Amino acid sequence: MSETIPNMTGVLVAGGESRRMGRDKRFLELGGQALLQRALSVLQSLFDEVLVALAEPLPQLTAGRGYRVVTDLIPNCATLGGLYTGLSSASHPRILAVGCDMPFLNPAVIRRLAEYDRQADVVIPKLATGLQPMHAVYSKACLPHLEQMARAQQFKVQGLAEVPGLTVKLIPEKDFLDVDPQLLSFFNINTPADFEFARKLLAESGHDRA
Repeated sequence: MSETIPNMTGVLVAGGESRRMGRDKRFLELGGQALLQRALSVLQSLFDEVLVALAEPLPQLTAGRGYRVVTDLIPNCATLGGLYTGLSSASHPRILAVGCDMPFLNPAVIRRLAEYDRQADVVIPKLATGLQPMHAVYSKACLPHLEQMARAQQFKVQGLAEVPGLTVKLIPEKDFLDVDPQLLSFFNINTPADFEFARKLLAESGHDRA
């Protein structure tokens, strides 16, 4: 068993709204597992502390072995609320935050992110398609800025990359290609078409147990 990533908490931001999907995507099954469970399993293999940040309590998900459930400390702030809650609740000074709708999280990509710059307050992958704030590293120095953004109703988490006073590192996609050539770790499911694409990809890989 590989060593866990030191001094960092894994946070699964599992909000609740799935408007474009038309149903709760957290419990869509892919490869015999719900999307939420797929992502949670990856984080549990990498971190000694794992948090699941929810917008509101979820009867289907209570604290389990190897993870804690936390609910939004700042309500109605979308992903920003989950990030703030996870960061506030973490025992470690930094977190790796990912969305629960990312079915192909790659442990090698996550390790690279975690080790890229241990002193930076924000470490965000910058792909050709844009920044990936829900597959990124944040330090507790971000907390007051997240509070300020919430008060101003500026809910786009990537805004942290432009905050003066924070040490921000943007990682170009080329730095991940050797461990994730198709950059699938960053793929997320927002629509039925995305879900169908993920199912086909998993079936082609021979790992679809559903």
